[in-house]
Amino acid sequence: MRKPWDEYFMSIAELVAQRSTCLRRQVGAVIVKDRRVLATGYNGAPAGVAHCDKVGCLRGKMGVASGERHELCRGVHAEQNALLQAATFGASVNGAVVYTTHQPCFICTKMLINAKIEKICYKKEYPDELAIGMLKEAGIEFIKTD
Repeated sequence: MRKPWDEYFMSIAELVAQRSTCLRRQVGAVIVKDRRVLATGYNGAPAGVAHCDKVGCLRGKMGVASGERHELCRGVHAEQNALLQAATFGASVNGAVVYTTHQPCFICTKMLINAKIEKICYKKEYPDELAIGMLKEAGIEFIKTD
């Protein structure tokens, strides 16, 4: 049996997450439009900068809880990297769907809304109620998948 589309794209997001260099959480994201993959991203340090798996996690050392003080992380989130990849290669994400292994944080949520993402499918919860509230306010469809 062929996988349904949502399962297929989520499995790609899970595969992409395996490239993550984050010591706390490996996240993968895939941006899809018209059943075609436009871009992928995983969480890790910017290109040319040492990754946390090499230099350690500042947030971990400081005891910062999940969902707080994002500015202390040297990593770029998976959703951000996917949006940047689409922009780099000139792919419009207007009306696209994002499949991500984890619920987007508040910062990524704002970016996805402004990028005109139509729907977000995620697999695992993330402790960020502000993001959920903003998605509801913006009218963006978001669903937790199994």
